Amino acid sequence: MKVIVVGMGRMGTSLARKLDRQGYEVCAIDQDPECLKALGPTFGVQTVAGVGFDREVLAAAGIDRASAVIACTASDETNIVVARISRQTYRVPRVIARLYEIGNAETYRRLGIQSISTTDWGVRRVCELLTFNELDDVTGIGSGDVRLVRADVPPMLEGSPIRELTAIGEISIVAVSHDNETFVPTQGTVLDHGDIIYAAVQATSASKFRAMLGMTD
Repeated sequence: MKVIVVGMGRMGTSLARKLDRQGYEVCAIDQDPECLKALGPTFGVQTVAGVGFDREVLAAAGIDRASAVIACTASDETNIVVARISRQTYRVPRVIARLYEIGNAETYRRLGIQSISTTDWGVRRVCELLTFNELDDVTGIGSGDVRLVRADVPPMLEGSPIRELTAIGEISIVAVSHDNETFVPTQGTVLDHGDIIYAAVQATSASKFRAMLGMTD
């Protein structure tokens, strides 16, 4: 899968490196050749210096066979132009654009372009941290409306089956660690002292899950 990342600021550089490590074919674009050099010697994929919405630059990056384009420059205007060209001219299947002004999100949506906002993410993240409190937040899934969380089994639930911590459509225990071994449980798996549970939890059901674990606000 070929991914083009436009804009080698902190976000773009980190993203390009991570995608490269995960085995994607990555091409990085930036106007400043020095930013491309900053990717480091271990970054062994294609780089193109130039303006991200220049069609010759995009052609050199191989946009005709790209599966995704991610525009994450410091300019909303540049990002939306890159995204529109990628979507409308080159028919790239997945286009993602970073935005700084949340008010621009509706414009992106009408164009069929997925958007990300560090401000929006930050607000959600703070709310999640406040909501989950003692739970250890492992990662977000999809848009972040579902969180994978980790928690120690409280004494009151030792000897109880997994089904007592399950709520259909809201909370699902996806893994249990017991004596340094992690496995996928069944509804009848009995929890033991020292167990660690991993649960997929709807953000709106966080308080309910905390109550199941006997955690108080």
